[in-house]
Amino acid sequence: MGPFDWLPHAPLEPLRLDWLKGVELAVLRLDRIDPLISGNKWFKLTGHLAQALNARGIISLGGAYSNHLHALAAAGKRFGFPTVGLLRGHPQDTPTIQDLKAFGMQLHWLGYGGYRARHEPGFWRPWREQYPDLHPVPEGGGGLVGAIGCGVLVEQARAQLPALGWADYDAWWLAAGTGTTLAGLVLAEAGAHRVYGAMAVPDDHGVAKNVDALVQGGYELLDGSRGGFAKVDPVLLDFIDATQQACGLPLEPLYTGKALLALKTQIEAGRFTAGTRLIFVHTGGLQGNRGFTG
Repeated sequence: MGPFDWLPHAPLEPLRLDWLKGVELAVLRLDRIDPLISGNKWFKLTGHLAQALNARGIISLGGAYSNHLHALAAAGKRFGFPTVGLLRGHPQDTPTIQDLKAFGMQLHWLGYGGYRARHEPGFWRPWREQYPDLHPVPEGGGGLVGAIGCGVLVEQARAQLPALGWADYDAWWLAAGTGTTLAGLVLAEAGAHRVYGAMAVPDDHGVAKNVDALVQGGYELLDGSRGGFAKVDPVLLDFIDATQQACGLPLEPLYTGKALLALKTQIEAGRFTAGTRLIFVHTGGLQGNRGFTG
């Protein structure tokens, strides 16, 4: 399968909000790269797809609202390769699952215990036997291969700085779910600019361990989970609504909404002073809004 030479372009746009208090913020709109293959997922997939040249398709894992599986299934439909998804939990019918089926992805529900076993040494053996011509990709398109694929985002952002009137910037800010995209930015920056990750999951989800396995230094992780993954509250929902009304930027409550609210909290605490220039990565995931009921 492949090779795939599609490299979408993410626009860099100024973001003007009252609470920035003189901090200059630009947003790298990965949510705008494509109607279906949206967000950071394609960039994480590129390296994995390059490793799958001798395979017929891709098998990977995720949950019932997985942005990763959604992008993978959409890519399979567009570029003509089969996809298989191994799902956490028991069968349910979410808008994301409906899309996966419409895109032609074959689904297997593993239950919760079966999904927890995904890190065990023998996990992939039966799936390799059942699908010998499919290339396995880790949950979320993670690992070093996925991180390296995100490095191009630094190049894309830097190329657009003149249009903002910026000669340089001070740091990056983004949500961290597995930490793969953050690690990719750190690798590409090679110490030139710091990368801040607002964790969308609690500490026990292993984000720090994941990132530390890929990069050493050049980043900082902060808690942005607001009590747990997929935990939302009225303050967060009001913030998302107010942001969209103020500047038209669409957010979702699992990653981008939490990350931007965490930045607001840090600015109010004095971490960043007026004149600081930050690039916020909108990692996409807006398709998940359809199944969100609060």
